[in-house]
Amino acid sequence: MVKKKFYVTTTIPYANAVPHIGFALEIVQADVIARWHSLQGEDVFFLTGTDEHGTKNYQTAKKEGLNPQKFVDKNSEKFRELTKKLNISNNYFIRTTDKKVHWPGVVKIWKTLTEKGDIYKKKYTGPYCSGCERFITEKELEDGRCPNHPSLEIQQLSEENYFFKLSKYSDKIEKLINSEKLKINPEKWRNDFLGLIREGLTDVSFSRDKEHLPWGVPVPGDDEQVMYVWCDALTNYLTGIGFPDKKYKKYWPADVHVVGKDMLRFHTGIWPGMLLSVGLPLPKEVIVHGFLTVDGKKMSKSLGNVISPLELEEKYGADSIRYVLMRTTPFGEDGDFSEDVLINRHNSELANKLGNLVSRVSSLAEKNGIEKTDNKLLKKLKIKKIEKLMEGFELDKALNEIFAFIDVCNEYVQSEKPWESKDKKVLYELVDSIKVVAILLWPFIPETSEKIAKQFGFEIKYDEIGKGIKVKKIKKGEILFKRVG
Repeated sequence: MVKKKFYVTTTIPYANAVPHIGFALEIVQADVIARWHSLQGEDVFFLTGTDEHGTKNYQTAKKEGLNPQKFVDKNSEKFRELTKKLNISNNYFIRTTDKKVHWPGVVKIWKTLTEKGDIYKKKYTGPYCSGCERFITEKELEDGRCPNHPSLEIQQLSEENYFFKLSKYSDKIEKLINSEKLKINPEKWRNDFLGLIREGLTDVSFSRDKEHLPWGVPVPGDDEQVMYVWCDALTNYLTGIGFPDKKYKKYWPADVHVVGKDMLRFHTGIWPGMLLSVGLPLPKEVIVHGFLTVDGKKMSKSLGNVISPLELEEKYGADSIRYVLMRTTPFGEDGDFSEDVLINRHNSELANKLGNLVSRVSSLAEKNGIEKTDNKLLKKLKIKKIEKLMEGFELDKALNEIFAFIDVCNEYVQSEKPWESKDKKVLYELVDSIKVVAILLWPFIPETSEKIAKQFGFEIKYDEIGKGIKVKKIKKGEILFKRVG
């Protein structure tokens, strides 16, 4: 039987700084989705990486007195470290400075866009936001500033560059979104983009003069220009799976692009326009997450409230960070994150509810043994609802349902008092229920789920949910979550 393919991506963050907690939100969200589909037995490909060209990377490298390649090497390695520290299951890590893997596909796309008559050269003068890496319209400015980067000065740039005829594809993109052939989720972000596209998408600057930006993929046939970020960075979703070699067709089109709300217009405007021009299928769905605030305030270096996920992992471990990021951030909305929230959730939910349940039940089962019976407890688990929430990317609500069932299990321990009754059938029901909980939690807290599976002697497979646990002997394991703070 041929496995169903599933291809999921994150955006590729700029390598102009080390990772912050905002990107950790995105990469964990994508990982939960990837692991969920893997749990369903699908052939999953999960891509992430770093965007290493562009003005921000070049200018920051200059400020630090570093060669641009050495500068991005250093920061890209931190993002790769993040994937390991947070137990991210990506299949590949793409770097846009990789001349062997990435550049051939980018050049191929550029040449095809040119052959289609969709690349042209013109002189342009206008306001430019270095944070967004794009020219922006006067109408987008708020008090003379970019709403996404209010701390940055808007530059007035005048340059002769190559442009991509995005306006040519504006009506087609609008129809594809309206017909749900290109899905945008949640609906509020779909409506937001449709509001933007009603006025029509404008052509996009696709190159920079080497005099101003010597750092990037050279424009084919023009030694004076380098490709701008969009053609270079967005093409990673193809080059990361083998493009221009035909092997990319195994996974393309992408099933899900996971993007932040500031990246929406590029992934549902510029990227579909490029794909329509070169004649490639569009991604099936773009899902949008909000930003993370810290104690209600936007993260910024000037406020000194930027949180490093790498430092947090050293203190609390990957599963606690993964759990709290997913539990506290509603789908498509901004989430508030702080170390206090992490400590409280770790102690009250992971340690007290899940950890305590596993510890008590395993200790009693080791002493008294278990006896197979019909697990009536599972009737209280809303498995269909959890599946629907996971398929709809409402990960916080799915976690809520799983932990509601953990509460049911804890209440069952209290009501049945197996430490007094020594009822082996009650203990069997609890052991079997913990098995189901661990399988459902694997996409969120994989390390913990794997520890429980090893301790209780079962495999983390979705079809194990409906089967009773086979193990006869249970041993009490180590404490899953030590209290912190």
